[in-house]
Amino acid sequence: MSAEGEGAAAPDIRIVAGAPTTEELAALTAVLAVALDGIASESRREPVRGPSQWELSRRAPRRRPAPGAWGHLRG
Repeated sequence: MSAEGEGAAAPDIRIVAGAPTTEELAALTAVLAVALDGIASESRREPVRGPSQWELSRRAPRRRPAPGAWGHLRG
């Protein structure tokens, strides 16, 4: 443990300019928590699965040729 305080955690947010009030820091913390929770829940979702390579390579069923379609081959 550190000498500064037992169980003291490092700050998650660092203010580099200005002097925000306690209310402003609380609002910022709430907004960031909601945004990060949304990002985390999106990453936990099951990915949308498209068709497999097997399904993509499958050809459409063959149709019967129309009557007279082979007529040009008669000798």
